[in-house]
Amino acid sequence: MSINKTRSALYRIARILGDVQAVKRGRVGQRVARRVTGRATSRFLRNLFK
Repeated sequence: MSINKTRSALYRIARILGDVQAVKRGRVGQRVARRVTGRATSRFLRNLFK
């Protein structure tokens, strides 16, 4: 397994663990809102600097 695949797997696991933690704390809506905002910002910046 390459380093890139290992890194991707670790980030995926971290994201899942963050989701689990948000469910335990009852902050699912806040996490979803931040994720949507982050993706929108990423798309905007990608188009801006393309």
